[in-house]
Amino acid sequence: MSVIVLQALHVFGFQSRVANNICFFDEQIIVYPSGNYCMKYHIEQKWQKFIPGSEKSQGMLALAISPNRRYLAVSETVQDKPTITIYELSSVPCKKRKVLNTFDFAVQEFVSLGFSPDSKYLVAQTGPPESNLAYWMWEKQRLMAIVKVDSQNNPLYQVSFNPQDNTQVCVTGNCIFKLFRYTEGTLKQTNFLRGEPQNYLSHAWLTEEKVIVGTDTGKLYLFDSGDLRWETSIERKEIPILVESEEPAQESESLVEFPATSSPEVSSDLIFQPDAKQQTSLPRVSAVAAYSKGFACAGGPGSVRLFEKSEEKEGYRESREIQIPQDLCTSDPNQFDQQEVVCIAFSPAEETLLISTNKNQIYMLSMASAEMSRGETAHFEYLNCPLHSSSITGLDTCIRKPLAATCSLDKSVRIWNYENNSLDLYKEYQEEAYALSLHPSGLYVLVGFADKLRLMNLLIDDIQTFKDFTIRGCRECVFSNGGHLFAAVNGNIIHIYSSTSFENIINLKGHNGKVRSVVWTMDDYKLISCGTDGAVYEWNLQNGKRESECVLKSCSYSGVAVSPDSKIIFAVGSDHTIKEICDSSILREVPSFDVAYTCIVVAHSGRMVFTGTSSGAIRSMKYPLPLHKEFNEYPAHHGPVTKMSITVDDQFLLTSAEDGCLVVWKIYDKEGRGLKRERDVPYSDEVLITRTEMEEKTQVMLELRTRVEELKMENEYQLRLKDMNYSEKIKELTEKFIQEMESLKTKNQVFKTEKEKQEIQHQEQLAELIEKQTREVQDLESGNNQKLLLEYEKYQELQMKSQRMQEEYEKQLHEMEENKSLALEELTEYYEAKLLEKITLLEEAQDDARQQLREFEETKKQIEEDEDREIQDIKIKYERRLREERESSLRLKGETGIMRKKFNSLQKEIEERSNDIEALKVEQQKLQGIIRTLEKDILGLKREIQERDETIQDKMEGELEHFHKQNTQLELNIAELRLKLRATDREMHKEMQKERDMEALIKRFKMDLHNCVGLIQEPKKLKESIRNVYEKYVQKADMVEIVGVDTDLHQEYTRQREHLEHNLATLKKKVVKESEIHRADYVRIMQENVSLIKEINELRRELKVTRTQVHELQSTLGLLNKRKKITGPSTAASPDRHQSPGILRLNPEEEMERIIEMQRIEIKSLRDQMHGQENSLALRAISDGKLPVLEIERHSGVQS
Repeated sequence: MSVIVLQALHVFGFQSRVANNICFFDEQIIVYPSGNYCMKYHIEQKWQKFIPGSEKSQGMLALAISPNRRYLAVSETVQDKPTITIYELSSVPCKKRKVLNTFDFAVQEFVSLGFSPDSKYLVAQTGPPESNLAYWMWEKQRLMAIVKVDSQNNPLYQVSFNPQDNTQVCVTGNCIFKLFRYTEGTLKQTNFLRGEPQNYLSHAWLTEEKVIVGTDTGKLYLFDSGDLRWETSIERKEIPILVESEEPAQESESLVEFPATSSPEVSSDLIFQPDAKQQTSLPRVSAVAAYSKGFACAGGPGSVRLFEKSEEKEGYRESREIQIPQDLCTSDPNQFDQQEVVCIAFSPAEETLLISTNKNQIYMLSMASAEMSRGETAHFEYLNCPLHSSSITGLDTCIRKPLAATCSLDKSVRIWNYENNSLDLYKEYQEEAYALSLHPSGLYVLVGFADKLRLMNLLIDDIQTFKDFTIRGCRECVFSNGGHLFAAVNGNIIHIYSSTSFENIINLKGHNGKVRSVVWTMDDYKLISCGTDGAVYEWNLQNGKRESECVLKSCSYSGVAVSPDSKIIFAVGSDHTIKEICDSSILREVPSFDVAYTCIVVAHSGRMVFTGTSSGAIRSMKYPLPLHKEFNEYPAHHGPVTKMSITVDDQFLLTSAEDGCLVVWKIYDKEGRGLKRERDVPYSDEVLITRTEMEEKTQVMLELRTRVEELKMENEYQLRLKDMNYSEKIKELTEKFIQEMESLKTKNQVFKTEKEKQEIQHQEQLAELIEKQTREVQDLESGNNQKLLLEYEKYQELQMKSQRMQEEYEKQLHEMEENKSLALEELTEYYEAKLLEKITLLEEAQDDARQQLREFEETKKQIEEDEDREIQDIKIKYERRLREERESSLRLKGETGIMRKKFNSLQKEIEERSNDIEALKVEQQKLQGIIRTLEKDILGLKREIQERDETIQDKMEGELEHFHKQNTQLELNIAELRLKLRATDREMHKEMQKERDMEALIKRFKMDLHNCVGLIQEPKKLKESIRNVYEKYVQKADMVEIVGVDTDLHQEYTRQREHLEHNLATLKKKVVKESEIHRADYVRIMQENVSLIKEINELRRELKVTRTQVHELQSTLGLLNKRKKITGPSTAASPDRHQSPGILRLNPEEEMERIIEMQRIEIKSLRDQMHGQENSLALRAISDGKLPVLEIERHSGVQS
């Protein structure tokens, strides 16, 4: 491959013919077509990212972006076949997700595309004469439905999905407005137009049911569910045109510094200039886009109208008009009014409005600024800069500045800066520009127009004509490398002029056809030219004669280049080759592989050659030129490449084409490094400016300086006045503050006196409250002491009762423990019986295995006998074949083919054996893993048993024995499985040994067979050798028996292994199931024990409380009896004195008897509950956790 690599840096251009040519990726990034690329462009940061088109693409036709902003669909034509490519925009770089290029229906091109709301479906409209509407599930490349929209070959413009419904589609075209719904695998039309059909150019969905449609007669129709609900007409308005007031009427050209709309130096007046043609033509609604408040539509050339929802039931009103800015850099001020809006797009947040026109221009508008200037006329702005709208005919670069100049059939000359990717200057003229050359200094430009050749100065803000040359229709002009000469072509004559004295030094005549390309040598002593007459001439400029010539009349040359040493000439033309010409002879021709080269350039280093093709591709190749297809091809343009230019430092390549796009390329070597400059020459910053402009600017600067000084004086005077006013205000405020402070001081003194009075009153109140509190405390202490004595006596009596109750509960607990031990014994017996059942089941399984072994041996004997018979039959068969082979040598060849097939089958068997061995190894590893897991389970069970031994101690002996038995049984099972694994290992080693023996046998058989093949030309020796091979291998019955036995052993081994795996799996399942059952029982019993202990503790607390109450009652009764004995008759005289109301209302003996009876009933109910709990516990297994400490033990410890 070529060591030269190109990378596209920036593209100046736009393709307005692509349908839906502006799409928003997010709020700041847009996607649009340019050349053969789709560009991702950042509105604020101005960077570009490239989405390359398909190889051998003939141009894009339509774009569509998915509602989720993740996918981009591109309709293009690749090698005369329609193709739809879906790109994933979220990936970096963007990659192709799907390509739809095979269709079951007739199609020439897809004119419009649309994604469904969920981005899963894609609808595509084909152009006439097919006019098919296709509905895809694009991710699976499945065609869901197809329908023919029109049968009268009417043009179709747009197709779209309902924004809320995946199944509804709208199509518009000439006399076509149709709504389709996808049902049951077909697209069915749901509306039928009434009235006169119109040419429907565009449409947009406003809601789920409403569609707004625009026509070529300025009509807007609102359809609701397919029925017409509202219509209006757009009236063409007279547009005010900006005309320079100071410009003479006879001046044919005008230019201002870019951008024209923001230039502050242009004084203009609004003048209405109605045109008769414009008045008669109706505005075309060529684009419609919906947004939250309503919709925007094209309101005729150079205009966009915004409509908002009106207060009426169903209707919209025009809210404002936005116009394309007038271009003051053109010779025709009305030209902006001739641009038709072809696409309108709102950003996702509806902050930005973008439009594109048929003149390849993109304009933008901030909706916020439009809302702010609601009463004024709003104007669009250029998205980046004005672009070429027609084919670029001239391209050149200079040495001293990073500038490139282009001219186009759109009558404009533009100066680009390829370092910062901007447009420095541009100017439009009344004639078309055919050729252009930029002076090496970058200060002058030579342009060939239809009427004359002009040499112009590049000023700071203008392109000013300096000298005119009477050369009409100059199609090629070029400055010399030194800039002191330039060549201009007039038909078949080349004129050489001096760029300093402007004299016609010499005219070069000799071509019979038009001269297509001219190039200077590095020393400027020679000139190379080529033309349509098939001639390539090398001119000596000293005498004006041809030094060498090469004529090939069958080829029409279009481009020529020369090597840096001026020895080799490169020419391209209509014969699809690159010709290397030296000394009037063609050294060699390099083919272009079915494409025509249009232009060629050679790097200044002489190591690189770049060519442009008629398909729009750029090819880079190294020098010397390769004879084979060793080059890098880059599909850059949509149309033939017209001009190419390489910078003097070989860093950048610039290409232009008929699509109006200018592409800037960065040149790298094969490893991706940029090519280093041979010499570091800094770019110059000098610019040209006229004396009058300089004087005007100095005058303006002086005026501005005087104005600044005047403003300074005024500001100082205003500041002094403000200082005086502020000082007076400060004085007034200070006086007010002083008066307020004095009033506040007097108030503060009044508040202090009031505070002292309130403090004295508060102290007196505190003293009185303290005295009251002391008296109350003394009274309470005396009363509480008496109550404490009574309570202490009650406590002693209740303590005695609690001791007796504690002894009774201890007896009950002992009985409960005995019941638990009995329940444990029953459980152990139950699980032992289950184990016996499982052992019997295992023995039955082993008996079944023995029976199957016996059956296997019997079947093995029968198979051996059958094999012996088959061997005898095969022996007779091969003897018969040997007799037949003696008759003909052709049968021997067939027999060798049969042997080869057998050999292949043996090889396949060996491979199968090796695969089986590998599978056995894997299974062995799995079994070892199972054994390890079982060992881990055993260790876990042992740990659990130890923990239970520590917690339960002597209470769980029966259950521990059960677990020990279970562990021993598992260990036995593991031992048996290990023995079986050892047996399988031995069998596997035997199989491996047999496999090695078989391989040795096959090797010997191969050697013998190879020896037999060597004797294929000698039939007799071949027969003897085959007979020996047959006797050596086939007649050995023991080998056949071994093979049969090996297959039987392998089958038996697999059967035994499957049986053992099945048994092991069932045992594992049973162990896991039983362990889960045991664990669930243990947890349940533990929870029940905890709940019972909690109930016992609560009952003990209640008993304690009742005992304290009984003790209190007894103490009160004892005190009453003592007082009766001491006081005697005095108490009878005054019974109400020194007695509490609670004691007087009690009858001591009856109260005591009633309390004791209640306590007995409670104790009896508690005993019944305990007996019920003991019976339930006897039927359950005991838990393996620790029981919580009883409160009886805790109380006994406290008492001790």
